[in-house]
Amino acid sequence: MKSERGIGLIALIFSILVIAAFLAFSIYLIRLDNSIRDKFEGNRWDIPAKVFARPLEVYANAPVSQAEFEQELKLLGYKNGESYAKSGNYVAQPNSLYVHTRGFDYGDSVDPEQVLQVSFSNDQVVDVKATKPSSTGMARLEPMLIGGIYPQHNEDRVLIKLNKVPKPLIEALIATEDRNFYHHHGISVRGTARALVSNVTGGKRQGGSTLTQQLVKNFFLTPEKTLKRKVNEALMAFLLEFHYSKDEILEAYLNEVNLGQSGNYSVNGYGLASQFYFGLPLRELNIAQQAYLVGLVQGPTLYNPWKNPEGAKKRRDVVLHNMLVMNYLTQEQYEKEIARPLNIVDKPTIGTARFPDFLDIVRRQLKTEYQESDLTNQGLRIFTTLDPIAQTKVQTSFRETVSRLTKANPARLKDLQGAVLVTHPENGELIAAVGSTQDFTGFNRTIDAKRQVGSLLKPVIYLSAIESGRYNWASQVEDSPISIPIDGNKSWTPKNYSGGGHGYVPMVQALANSYNLAAVRVGQEFGISTFSNNLTKFGVTSNIPKYPAIFLGAVDMSPMEMTSIYGNFATGGFKYPTKAIRSVVDSQGRLLERFGLNVQQTIDPSAAYILNYGLQQVMSAGTGKSAYSVLPADLKLAGKSGTTNDTRDSWFAGYSGNNLAVVWLGLDDNKVTGLTGSSGALPVWINVMKQLRQKPVNLNQTDNVQWQWIDSATGNLSAQGCEGAMYIPLLRNTVPNRATACGMPHYQVEPTYMPDTQNNASQPSSNDSIENYIRDSESDMQQDLDSNGRVISSGSYQN
Repeated sequence: MKSERGIGLIALIFSILVIAAFLAFSIYLIRLDNSIRDKFEGNRWDIPAKVFARPLEVYANAPVSQAEFEQELKLLGYKNGESYAKSGNYVAQPNSLYVHTRGFDYGDSVDPEQVLQVSFSNDQVVDVKATKPSSTGMARLEPMLIGGIYPQHNEDRVLIKLNKVPKPLIEALIATEDRNFYHHHGISVRGTARALVSNVTGGKRQGGSTLTQQLVKNFFLTPEKTLKRKVNEALMAFLLEFHYSKDEILEAYLNEVNLGQSGNYSVNGYGLASQFYFGLPLRELNIAQQAYLVGLVQGPTLYNPWKNPEGAKKRRDVVLHNMLVMNYLTQEQYEKEIARPLNIVDKPTIGTARFPDFLDIVRRQLKTEYQESDLTNQGLRIFTTLDPIAQTKVQTSFRETVSRLTKANPARLKDLQGAVLVTHPENGELIAAVGSTQDFTGFNRTIDAKRQVGSLLKPVIYLSAIESGRYNWASQVEDSPISIPIDGNKSWTPKNYSGGGHGYVPMVQALANSYNLAAVRVGQEFGISTFSNNLTKFGVTSNIPKYPAIFLGAVDMSPMEMTSIYGNFATGGFKYPTKAIRSVVDSQGRLLERFGLNVQQTIDPSAAYILNYGLQQVMSAGTGKSAYSVLPADLKLAGKSGTTNDTRDSWFAGYSGNNLAVVWLGLDDNKVTGLTGSSGALPVWINVMKQLRQKPVNLNQTDNVQWQWIDSATGNLSAQGCEGAMYIPLLRNTVPNRATACGMPHYQVEPTYMPDTQNNASQPSSNDSIENYIRDSESDMQQDLDSNGRVISSGSYQN
């Protein structure tokens, strides 16, 4: 009896243990199942935001040459060949291109894949024909990917849909990694047994994992090699197969598998690997290239094509042979593909950004212009203002010019640095940015380098003089020594770059030749507060000191701030915030809202028009005149040079009708460079502007502006041919009411006949004042002005 009770007790305990074990296993299985479903059905990956350049638009009369169009195609990885049957290919002919575009999903709109015939003449597009024409008559190439930002982990990937994956790649994967994929339930018993036997007997180590197990290992588990992890892998593979279809599992695998390393970032998924190794979208790869990517599954480091090209090719050939064995390739196809070279790109096109200075500006503007909470969305697409053709040309030109300057004085300038910003002033869009003569280190000189700006601020002084109505460009200003008391017993005594003063000179001459003493005297007249308030109004965010040396640019500012200031001048008095971002679209195609970016009028357009004339004189007769030895004079360029104390910093800011460029050169340790604005930054500026298509400056002349001949000595009306006469724009209410003796005949009016028998013409008597005579003449002439506001009356001079 005791033995029976003992056996029963043991059986009971055993049953309880079995039930407990079963319950524990069930609970564990449920936890695994929940873990799988939560991740597989949620946001599976942290997708970095993708940053794109502007798309190139082509339409009739678009200002794009055939060479520029081909340059854009090459930047996008298009191949020039004899056929355009496949997307990503084009055929070049004299004066025309046939292009098979890839199409692009912008989130809120989609450009179709299509074939374009683009015809060119005189460096512009003359006609565009398309297989899927739009109602606008415009077609676009897809925007170039320039980088990614905000990755949560050190991973990057380009998500792909299974129906967009080339069939040969899937066949290569099945033939090489899991030939029974469509028939097992997540675990290959035969493969697992084979691997266990091989590993236990000390034979060649083999993997027994199915594609599903590989996905589980990469997607859910840590890389540790323990029995527990292996058991979890098998259980989770079974559960994954239970819940999801083979196609869902395969698609996840194609996006998850690790296929390489780019710096600190892992290359995950075939979509990104295709770009990384070949610089092409996955669908444009040939079979041999697809086979190579499949071969990387067994060891991206081992089969790195740049470090082990021979091993990489052998591995690819193994995959091709597997496809032959599985009848996915015919013998003829196999021989054709195995004969191909690897055709790997010389340098990976992803990982490090192509244009890191510009991308850094985008990162910073995102934080200031968008809600931080919106930027945590997965898979954002950020469309920027970058023009990759302009950026490439500007970057190359900038570095070549700086290199020439360095070679001219290697002892002093071996570490010469600089920055360039180019914008379209009419909308504030930043099209190119270079913040270093070398590789990007994180210090972006376009924003971070705040240096004294020298004479770049003088136009702000003379703008106040023009707005006051007391000065015009012919007004005499005093360029002579001055000493200004500061801090009690101390005084500040500025000097001209050339040393001495120039006496009384026309104000336009003082600006054109950048006379310091004249600028300080005029600046003092209107005060530091007026000057600093204007700087703030024009977009300066740096601290502006309250001492008089700021009139000569003794204030630290960045090239970005200088771009903001000169944008006010280039637009005729309007401030457009400098922007690098056009739009941001989330993963669902929704456009994210940004903080308000308002256009503001900062200068009266009449005063801005007159100031522009002075800046044009800098280019035609002053410190910027060497520009016209390279650039056409009919561009009517406007600009200003800047040089700081002891030539530590060299600046130039200027604009055409459609491009504003700011250049800074200097040494990071702030030592002397020996370069003035004209000898350093100006040559860089000239070569940058030479690379771009330019339009003439053509600000709108308002009704409140008149052009007149003015005597520079007296400020009175004069005429062409008279000594000291200057033809300048003036505010209408500041036109003088006196004329010089030489100019007087040009301001007479038609004679007025008296109704008497003598029929004598009315003439001013000796008792009439010349002021009244000129005023009466001007009253009559108000009715006769040409389109430029110039006086045209009987006896008046017409230009």
